[in-house]
Amino acid sequence: MPKQLPITTYGMDILRKKSKIIEKIDANIIKLVDNMYYTMINANGVGLAAPQVNKNLNIAVVDISQVDDYKHVKPIFMINPQVLDSHGEATLEEGCLSIPEVRAPVLRADKILLKYNDLNMKEIEVEVEGFFARVIQHEIDHLNGILFVDHITKDDLKKVKTMLRRIQKRKVETEYPLYNPDENDE
Repeated sequence: MPKQLPITTYGMDILRKKSKIIEKIDANIIKLVDNMYYTMINANGVGLAAPQVNKNLNIAVVDISQVDDYKHVKPIFMINPQVLDSHGEATLEEGCLSIPEVRAPVLRADKILLKYNDLNMKEIEVEVEGFFARVIQHEIDHLNGILFVDHITKDDLKKVKTMLRRIQKRKVETEYPLYNPDENDE
């Protein structure tokens, strides 16, 4: 049975590190992916990267099928994902499980050529667009130590500065468990 993992929050070092490339898939990786997916769904998220559950590994899960227009889109489990090419631009409001209660408009590519390994380490290349492409780019950013607030305008950043400080001091409440670095990790 998968378990809910606590989410790391803004200000924690792991969210600013470049994730380690995965060389091979083992039972621990499969278990982590299961737990990440379960955690994301139970936190009402559409994407989750391993650093968000305090793991410095190049893994991300995305499932946008809970969003009305995307019920037909299957979940994607990405090992070592990267954007090979991009086209177009679109601005849309984003949020993040690691930065609760903060939302701001972010400019991203509208269409991407994505390369990743699946859970069998088979290499996949696929073109993705719209909201699905946005969520994937957001998660790949996490794997490179980049947060969505790094993409917002100075004016928008000023508006959320106070909330970011509260999150950094862990003075925020969520419907899902947050990672506490003061407690022992398993």
